[in-house]
Amino acid sequence: MLGMSANSVSYNEQGSVESGVDAAQENSSIPASISSSSGAAFSLFSADYKKNEDLKEMLESSKESLKLEAMKRIVGLIAEGKNASELFPAVVKNVASKNIELKKLVYVYLVRYAEEQQDLALLSISTFQRALKDPNQLIRASALRVLSSIRVPIIVPIMMLAIKEAATDLSPYVRKTAAHAIQKLYSLDPDQKEHLIEVIEKLLKDKSTLVAGSLVMAFEEVCPERIDLIHKNYRKLCNLLVDVEEWGQVVIIHMLTRYARTQFVSPWKEDAMFDENSEKAFYDSEEERKVEQSNLYIMDPDHRLLLRNTKPLLQSRNTAVVMAVSQLYWHLAPKHELNIITKSLVRLLRSHREVQYVVLQNIATMSIQRKGMFEPFMKSFYVRSTDATHIKTLKLEILTNLANEANISTILREFQTYVKSQDKAFAAATIQAIGRCATNISEVTDTCLNGLVLLLSNRDETVVAESVVVIKKLLQTQPSQHSDIIKHMAKLFDNITVPMARASILWLMGEYCEHVPKIAPDVLRKMAKTFTNEEDIVKLQIVNLAAKLYLTNSKQTKLLTQYILNLGKYDQNYDIRDRTRFIRQLIVPNEKSGALSKYARRILMAPKPAPVLQSAFKDRDQFQLGTLSHTLNSQACGYLELSDWPAVAPDQSVRNVEVVEPVKETGAPALRKSKPAKSNEKFYSDSEEEEEGEKEGSSSEDSSNSSSEESVSESESEENSDDSNRSSSSQSEKSSSESDSEKKKKTLKNKKLQKQKPDSKNRKQKNGNAVKVESRSESESGSESSSSESSSESRSELDSDSDSGTDQKKNTKPKPVQSKPVIKQVEKKEVSLLDLDDFSPAPVTTPKSSILSPNLLSDLQGLLISPTTSALQASFPVFVPETSHELLHRMTGKGLSGQYRFTRQPCIYGNSMVSLQLTLSNSSDQALENIHISEKSSTGQNIHCFNAIERLEPQASVTVSMGIDFNDSTQAANFQLCTKEDEFSVSIQPGVGELLLPITMSEADFTKEQGKLVGMNESSATITMTPENLSSQSVNRKVVSVANIGVIPSSQENIYRFAGKTVSSGSLVLVSVALKDPDAVITINTEKTVMSSMLLRQFKTALTNTGP
Repeated sequence: MLGMSANSVSYNEQGSVESGVDAAQENSSIPASISSSSGAAFSLFSADYKKNEDLKEMLESSKESLKLEAMKRIVGLIAEGKNASELFPAVVKNVASKNIELKKLVYVYLVRYAEEQQDLALLSISTFQRALKDPNQLIRASALRVLSSIRVPIIVPIMMLAIKEAATDLSPYVRKTAAHAIQKLYSLDPDQKEHLIEVIEKLLKDKSTLVAGSLVMAFEEVCPERIDLIHKNYRKLCNLLVDVEEWGQVVIIHMLTRYARTQFVSPWKEDAMFDENSEKAFYDSEEERKVEQSNLYIMDPDHRLLLRNTKPLLQSRNTAVVMAVSQLYWHLAPKHELNIITKSLVRLLRSHREVQYVVLQNIATMSIQRKGMFEPFMKSFYVRSTDATHIKTLKLEILTNLANEANISTILREFQTYVKSQDKAFAAATIQAIGRCATNISEVTDTCLNGLVLLLSNRDETVVAESVVVIKKLLQTQPSQHSDIIKHMAKLFDNITVPMARASILWLMGEYCEHVPKIAPDVLRKMAKTFTNEEDIVKLQIVNLAAKLYLTNSKQTKLLTQYILNLGKYDQNYDIRDRTRFIRQLIVPNEKSGALSKYARRILMAPKPAPVLQSAFKDRDQFQLGTLSHTLNSQACGYLELSDWPAVAPDQSVRNVEVVEPVKETGAPALRKSKPAKSNEKFYSDSEEEEEGEKEGSSSEDSSNSSSEESVSESESEENSDDSNRSSSSQSEKSSSESDSEKKKKTLKNKKLQKQKPDSKNRKQKNGNAVKVESRSESESGSESSSSESSSESRSELDSDSDSGTDQKKNTKPKPVQSKPVIKQVEKKEVSLLDLDDFSPAPVTTPKSSILSPNLLSDLQGLLISPTTSALQASFPVFVPETSHELLHRMTGKGLSGQYRFTRQPCIYGNSMVSLQLTLSNSSDQALENIHISEKSSTGQNIHCFNAIERLEPQASVTVSMGIDFNDSTQAANFQLCTKEDEFSVSIQPGVGELLLPITMSEADFTKEQGKLVGMNESSATITMTPENLSSQSVNRKVVSVANIGVIPSSQENIYRFAGKTVSSGSLVLVSVALKDPDAVITINTEKTVMSSMLLRQFKTALTNTGP
């Protein structure tokens, strides 16, 4: 299942079964009536006995046809799982038959039963040895398989000779069988290790894809530490990987993962910059170039070869192969390339639940370290009602790991539904997940606490108990602010029956008894009455509560404490008796008590550290992903640990042995081998574009990584390199046909190159836009590179590759002709933005919704909330700030500077966009041309760009408008501000108040909508106001200066109300400020919980400051 081996999968038996089936298929077809007739005949013991007697008679007959029929029926019995071992003496007599078909079937039988009937099999050793020289490859392979299945130490030398001979056999099928036999012989006699390593070293040079998988499995079993044997064959294994059978691919990928961790330096350096990512290099100054080169990480070509050749396997139909490639990328690839495995892993979640379980476990481990990988696919981890409990728990774990400030509102709404699940274990796990979210994201701690308190009134005891336990952990972080919650839990104490929940409430009472001085003694009084009927865990906490109250409030609780200690002294449980004696000696001073009683208060009332709520998968990253050890979270037998990256890269020339060899040869052989040498040199070049050529020519079908650029002359000379690359491919016929077709295409391309430049440029931009949109779209599925796409779009890719050279020249050497393509690019940008409407945006932030979802309280009560009514109308902004923010400094922009401000007006470019005003100034002594915004956006927001400014004179300024859809998130929008000569990376950071639009409504509507947004959708805080801030004008001015919201008329003097809605999703945001001299209570009601916390913090700051 999913190849989650402990690096010790029994590959031998699989090979035996496969070859047995092959042999049966080679033979004349076994009649379908065998199984049915034998099933009927074997219904009774007597019939079974008679049937075997008939088979024995047929095997001892002199007619070959009867023997063949008997063997077919016997193999049919084995296929049905029936025991046919008693026929062994009769079958083994026919091992020397001259009939090829009969001999094949006899060997299939012997492979199955040779280990059980070793003595009888030994009698036929000479026959097996003769069969090793049989002209038929299946007979030779079957004889070796039977010989290696006889596990008797006395025949080890015979087996060793047979393996050595088979290793040099002309048939790859026999050599594969020899690789299987190596593992069997090693398990029988480990002393033969050195001799077997010699055979492995010889077979590693084999170029057959049939042998590679079995041989690497033998290498992993016999000598996994001999990395030096792989050096010379590393590149060959990488190139053969695509054509090896699926289970062989899994084994090879795991072996190459371990190899790469010992031979290449880490690509995970924090300050490293990758030479391959040329699109991100915008540096022109000499100093910045020096800094760049000092931190430059150049990936070893062999490292890149492994990553490139395994990438197409992400499309494999075998889930084990996909999982193996995913773990390879996780352990070896640079972090910015990890996103390519995300879609493939999410695709596996549509498979069987066993596959889902393993994949989800690996995703849970990945999501702890890299949340951004799976955040766009968060909906794929939503729990379905048909999921099994262990699948639900894993999905819940992943959702909790993915939670951040942007998506916590969506996740909490999803958790609200899970709490009502009939699966009690899952509901309890959901409450624990809510507690983890509250701990990790401080903005929603209060919201989660309010929701958990509401769950205390639930009818389900499991939900209530788990809520109490989680609330207890959360209250430990800030108990002084939540005394009301402790009082509320004390009131519900009588209705809670689950022992763990009762014990947790008592612990909270004792730990924070000073915050509830009136309630704690009364709770102790009630518990004294029911002490004898409580569970042991509750009794222990009653004793602790009595001891703590005795130290803090001895006047009220002295007699109660003595009574409870007397009850505990005679309890049946010895733990409670021991605890009672210890507490009595500690807190009640007497003659016998020692010096410890002086420190009783410091011991019992010591501050306890808050518990850390963390993922159960946090420590699993110590094991290699996809292995049995990772699934079990403990080291399994045969597990091989991944080594740490070497500090200094080992000598890479050890892998160049095969490239050097052809130089020594002369004459025709040298000419014949010169092409592979040339292709290797080309193949392992550092340039991304040469890798592109290799990918077009080889059978890897990896056509997605076309980010590099090349000149026209290079594209013309690419034909020769493509031909040489194709000559090194394992599938020569396929490669030669591809090369012929590509030559014709390139000849046509070169003839029409000058005429097609503008058209191909436009095509390239269209393709580029499509790729960017697809990568941001959540609805797109499948892997990035597919053979169908590469075949159908080969002509357009060739054209775009040829024109990419002109782009590079234009970037390095500006020419007047450059203006036309730039103008086209701006026009193209408008088209691409229109196209973006056809796709869903990258769901890294809270999904848009115009309907308010139910809150936790109403969800539990079965109530529904209606959508926002039509009575809510948009209004004009009350206050528009004049403050501008710096977009680009004139020093950084080489004379171009930019300022931006929020106009707080509805955006004319889109209802979900925030309107901004940009002021661009030219402080240089030269005019700036073609100022525009590039289509590149690293964060994925929808941006409506301003029209390109053709020319900006020196010391001149221009004001333009633009719109950005921030998706109701304060995440900065990053994009490129470009001139004719340069590109500058800039960002716009919105304040949370700028993401709102003011609305107007009546006071009655305000109260009605506020009543719907309670529980987890309500945040409040109490502040102390200064006298100058108590006037209505001051309160209104300060609130609307923080957020773009409208003022709602209020009939009450000391209550001020404000209303707005989020720009993107249209969610209501209601704010009320109630003055209670000298304090004020700020209340915010909205389903955007993160936005609510941020607004509350800013309102508190604004209303407590004495400034304007």
